[in-house]
Amino acid sequence: MLLINKKKSSALGSEITPKKVYQERRRFIKQSAWLAAAGAGLVLSGCSQEGCAVSEPIDKKTDRPKQGVKEQLQAKKGKYGAAESLTPYEDVTTYNNFYEFGTGKGDPARNAHTLITDPWSVVIEGEVAKPGRYNLEDILKPHTMEERIYRLRCVEAWSMVIPWIGIPLADILKQFEPTSRARYVEFTTLYDPEQMSGQRARFGALDWPYVEALRIDEAMNPLTLMATGLYGEVLPNQNGAPFRLVVPWKYGFKSIKSIVKIRLTEQKPATTWESSAPQEYGFYANVNPEVDHPRWSQKNERRLPGTLLSPNRIETHMFNGYEEEVAHLYKGMDLSKYY
Repeated sequence: MLLINKKKSSALGSEITPKKVYQERRRFIKQSAWLAAAGAGLVLSGCSQEGCAVSEPIDKKTDRPKQGVKEQLQAKKGKYGAAESLTPYEDVTTYNNFYEFGTGKGDPARNAHTLITDPWSVVIEGEVAKPGRYNLEDILKPHTMEERIYRLRCVEAWSMVIPWIGIPLADILKQFEPTSRARYVEFTTLYDPEQMSGQRARFGALDWPYVEALRIDEAMNPLTLMATGLYGEVLPNQNGAPFRLVVPWKYGFKSIKSIVKIRLTEQKPATTWESSAPQEYGFYANVNPEVDHPRWSQKNERRLPGTLLSPNRIETHMFNGYEEEVAHLYKGMDLSKYY
């Protein structure tokens, strides 16, 4: 069992990503209000053989289970759970980084209603025996959804605890039969400026479309999840609907949203943040309290919700607390070099 102690720090985590994003934000984004009520201490444990309880859909206003939800997802009791306080639904769905809809934390919730998620298809290509364009429902059909409660740690030093619903990425990849030459898995977000207002920005911070990637062994790790829902219902647009990656031991920018292409490659792909600011955002992006961001410490994080006077600071743990499950992937690597 891995324990994370609730420990306050006087060091402030930055709300800023790269310098050029910061410079653009200051002209038109007001700082988001700090959120209310402190979370509880952390403990991560495996569930019993009976599995973890599946979250009921939550009313956004009351943070209590909803009644008569139309888009409720059926999911089995998952293998991974956490005996720690969940971040309220309202905070999970209104405090986001999704630059395709704006650089402010509240922009995705305000702007992502323009995203059309049905129908949705995903191109599978590269080093696979069964390439092609597949309807999302056909990709999901052979699998059973499960709920997993994971911590989400942003590179900006804030964090959440979210009950995702999805399918292990390994199970999805296996149905397309990767070849022996597949060493990396590359993911691409939808590029459609008509639907995604942030992609129309005259002084955009990033080159579109957004691209992320994992090594094949990271992709096949049992923790790696392709999510289609959270809190018992279909993913909201601002959280990456209808199909997103969740890699809980890495900083959040690795968990790419609204995926339209998965490509298996022999060569390491060029990813968006590493290409934009390689000195600040490495390819691996493993949560590591011993390797600071060039402009702020990573030793502590601000667990949402919190307040300005009580920011709910806790200690950051190696691999976001999932060291037992993933440390073997990086045996012998210098993680300050391969950050």
